[in-house]
Amino acid sequence: MKELIIVTEYIELQNALKLLDYISTGGESKHFLQENECFVNGEIETRRGRKLYDGYTLEVNKKKYLIKHEN
Repeated sequence: MKELIIVTEYIELQNALKLLDYISTGGESKHFLQENECFVNGEIETRRGRKLYDGYTLEVNKKKYLIKHEN
């Protein structure tokens, strides 16, 4: 499992997808989430504004990421 390091309290799903290079703009997130399965903490997620906090897991295209807050 790879780590996605954040420096803020949380990151929105659409911004995480941008950082991970699945999309290039936040506007693409709606279409991406309709066409691809995305799981947050093991549950399917379709809300692009979903907040991801330290310790959450994100799975996109069978790749898993751990959200990690760096102080």
